[in-house]
Amino acid sequence: MSSSIVLVGMENPLLDISAELSDHTLLEKYGLELDSAILAEEKHLPLYKELVENYNPKYIAGGATQNSIRVAQWMLKSAGLSNATAFMGCVGKDDFGRQLDECATNDGVKTHYMIDETTPTGTCAVLVVDGERSLCTNLQAANNFKPSHLQTDLAKQLVENANFFYSAGYFLTVSVESYVIVGEHVAANNKVLCLNLSAPFIVDFFGDNLATALEYADFLFGNESEAEAYAKKHNLGGDLKEVALKVAASLKKNTKRSRTVVFTQGSKSTIVACDGKVTEYAVDPLAKELLVDTNGAGDAFVGGFLAQLVQGKSIADAVAAGHWAARYIIQQSGTQLPTDCNYKA
Repeated sequence: MSSSIVLVGMENPLLDISAELSDHTLLEKYGLELDSAILAEEKHLPLYKELVENYNPKYIAGGATQNSIRVAQWMLKSAGLSNATAFMGCVGKDDFGRQLDECATNDGVKTHYMIDETTPTGTCAVLVVDGERSLCTNLQAANNFKPSHLQTDLAKQLVENANFFYSAGYFLTVSVESYVIVGEHVAANNKVLCLNLSAPFIVDFFGDNLATALEYADFLFGNESEAEAYAKKHNLGGDLKEVALKVAASLKKNTKRSRTVVFTQGSKSTIVACDGKVTEYAVDPLAKELLVDTNGAGDAFVGGFLAQLVQGKSIADAVAAGHWAARYIIQQSGTQLPTDCNYKA
């Protein structure tokens, strides 16, 4: 039932094709780097076939926002809140699209996909070397989400009933118009909209779209490389605590809410800035031998954070849940979730 939905995600649903590699040969062949995320160009397209044929990959439901929403729902269920989340994006009318739908639905997320009957479901090549990952995304159908989908009856119900919304910055390459439609609703009704910088290329090549989106954001997430890219582009200096403060204080549509900026830094402390104050939250280090795959760590952090935020918990509680979720996910291959979550706030 859409009436129980409190959190809605909107972005690019992708099927991850994930392979663990013994060396950097494949990365070098396609000009890819670890700890990076890019959109596929023509030269990258043979990579997907090569992965399938030669590397025995795993197929895992992905897409940054969908991952975050799945993690949030997993943790909310343990707090007694089932069927509290929903996700919108565009998929093809194919097996990959059905696989994504089945995975999200099994995790308790209400899906409302726009179906593109002429374009395949998007995929993301996930190349993992010694626990570090490189992402190369072929958006395909995910690139075809349209504002018209927000006019469907179910989308209207979801937007009307939810009080919290989240989009990763990757969505700004697809339909900033859709984001703005939701943003206007959120601002007018004093709801909460969360945004993620997602990748340095979003900052560098989609800066105008990001500037438009940021004005609507009540919470902004990013990791250190994304924060550094943003600081460099806008001449905000090299101190990420100062950068967070400046971004938190920048122009905002809904002045009834202050903006909170959250910068994660891997195993280093997480930075949170709001209302002219910066707080740092230490991260419990994970032994190197326990690290399986950093893919999805940032998504999981946001999922854990949102699971507490929608329950009215403190920022400290939200960060702690985010840290726990990220720590759990980096010990798995991709964002794969068991039935039960044993998180204790």
